[in-house]
Amino acid sequence: MSLAINVKEKADLIWAIADKLTGVYKPHEYGDVILPLTVIRRFDCVLEKTKQKVLDAAKNGTDSPFMEKVLCAASGYSFYNTSRYTWTTLLDDPDNIRSNFKQYLNGFSKNVRKIIEKFNFEVQIDRMAEKEILFIVLQEFTKEKGDFHPDKVSDIEMGYVFEEIVRKFSESSNEDAGQHYTPREVIRLMVNILFMDDTEILTRPDAVKTIYDPACGTGGMLSVASEYLKKLNADAELIPFGQEINDQTFAICQADTLIKGEDASNIKVGNTLSDDQFKNLKFDYILSNPPFGREWKNEKIAVMKESEEGYAGRFGAGVPAVGDSQMLFLETAISKMKPEGSRLAIIHNGSPLFTGDAGSGPSEIRRFILEHDLLEAIIALPNDIFYNTGIATYIWVLSNRKAPWRRNKVQLINANGIYTKMRKSLGSKRVEISPEQIDEITRIYGDFKETDLCRIFDTADLGYQKITVERPLRYVTEITEETISAMKARFKEDHVYEDLGSEMELLKYSVGKDKTSKAIMKLQKERESLRRVPEILKNLIREEPYMDVAEVIEKFDKHPLQKKLAKKITFRQLANLDRKSGNPNYGESLVRVDPKGTIYLDTKGNQVPDTDLRDTENVPLKEFIGSYMKREVLPFAPDAWVDHDKTVIGYEIPFTRYFYHYEPPRSLVELEKEIRELAEELSGSLDEIFTGRQP
Repeated sequence: MSLAINVKEKADLIWAIADKLTGVYKPHEYGDVILPLTVIRRFDCVLEKTKQKVLDAAKNGTDSPFMEKVLCAASGYSFYNTSRYTWTTLLDDPDNIRSNFKQYLNGFSKNVRKIIEKFNFEVQIDRMAEKEILFIVLQEFTKEKGDFHPDKVSDIEMGYVFEEIVRKFSESSNEDAGQHYTPREVIRLMVNILFMDDTEILTRPDAVKTIYDPACGTGGMLSVASEYLKKLNADAELIPFGQEINDQTFAICQADTLIKGEDASNIKVGNTLSDDQFKNLKFDYILSNPPFGREWKNEKIAVMKESEEGYAGRFGAGVPAVGDSQMLFLETAISKMKPEGSRLAIIHNGSPLFTGDAGSGPSEIRRFILEHDLLEAIIALPNDIFYNTGIATYIWVLSNRKAPWRRNKVQLINANGIYTKMRKSLGSKRVEISPEQIDEITRIYGDFKETDLCRIFDTADLGYQKITVERPLRYVTEITEETISAMKARFKEDHVYEDLGSEMELLKYSVGKDKTSKAIMKLQKERESLRRVPEILKNLIREEPYMDVAEVIEKFDKHPLQKKLAKKITFRQLANLDRKSGNPNYGESLVRVDPKGTIYLDTKGNQVPDTDLRDTENVPLKEFIGSYMKREVLPFAPDAWVDHDKTVIGYEIPFTRYFYHYEPPRSLVELEKEIRELAEELSGSLDEIFTGRQP
């Protein structure tokens, strides 16, 4: 029997059992019953052949650590069940099925009981017993198709079965269908590429490697990787590690790991982002399909605290927007790479390729990856290949031990069109990648040659300099009755026409008694001078504005009345005061911005930028900024300059742009012909509707 048929048969059986829950449970609750029962039944089938040996060994007790080892040796696994019942013998006493089933579950070793506890299953036992369906449901699992012994259903097949029923239950209840399910062909492609250049290492007789998934779900990725390595080298050992936030899928993954004879304690439950269970561990291989488009508000405090540790933590490069956590998983994966060399494959949607401006968290994460030469390749997958989304998805391949020809290079592979249409869609999944197509994509990756489907870039090609282009602030001077009146209004607002009064009291406290008289004298002289300013300005009134401020300065500063001022006030000081006031109640200002006017200089003689004319440009990282300005900016704005203090380095990977092929529009002749044909067709249809005559 083929793997696909066997998996479908088992999954269909389990799905059919869910029908027995109708009326007692709602569809979205089916998984709370069927998933734990499937796990327990798998344990039962595994232990069936050695049941009597365990019971014989249990006669000497079960409590001591020594007896745990004895019982495990008797069962042949790292777990056991000392209850006198098996799943089949439970059915011999229908009247006591509830108590007997609980006793049976309590007979499991501690490691299995902890897994069952994650399902919160005891509540469901009582509920089914009270509704008198517990016996019926358990009985369904004893049918021939319910035999889950490894001789009948291999570990890899059982993994498929678990993920298939998780997908079906999620889909039937309109939940996030398939959130824990990555299509097997995608995982095989990832594993192919992950191990491709390591054949020599992995075929050694003593090969022992570790693999980690920070969002492991039911463990599908870890299982496929182990299967691949076993086929390559039966003597090799791939030790899996994983962390999963969902209790049910964690329990399934840990149970599967336990049954396969692997260390189930390497599978941890918890939130990877806020509670890293493998903080000090590094791994040879990392692969994952983390959730994308999921916010991380709940983990924000922990994530931001760890980001403050810099590169001593996982998030030193930066943090993405709080609405999408996937790049945090990418940083987590990178932090788990061994200094001596690791390889990583992770699935993302299109967002991490380009989201975020230069200097933002996402751009800084990309910058870290590319400037440390970690990114080997990005592979665009076909749309509609996942069960829960039809959007574009990509495999990122990273390594800190690149082959010499890949150093400082990034390979982009457009496999978006390499797929086979499915006869029947599964959720959003309408296409799949055949084994031959997996080999084709793997070959493109391995060939490392530019083709229509493959582009190769220097890492620097993906970087840019975001420069700030400034233009000088230019202004003209308008001295009219209106602008003088507006200035007087401002003087009134600033109490220029009033006596010092209360200001004297304030000055006592602000400058001290010994300096009070000097400060008052200075303020008094300044106010006296400002009161005389309008007289000077009246002599400079004219209809047209002064385009050259130097002309105004000369006339104002040398006016005869200046000699009578208590404290000389220059026109530049006056213009500064007027320009900075910003109060709309003052009406017209003495100065206004005008692109044809005089360049405004600060007190140090430097040009002041006009913020309204400020612009930014993205200059390729490989290009000299001066050359770019000379070619792209100065011909159109000769007075522009770059504020180099504001220059920021950014990185983005505009994948679609690199593979865009221009398709010219159809000719006018073709369009006219099509329009005429449509018009004739429409005319005949309308004729039939209104007259009843056939065209």
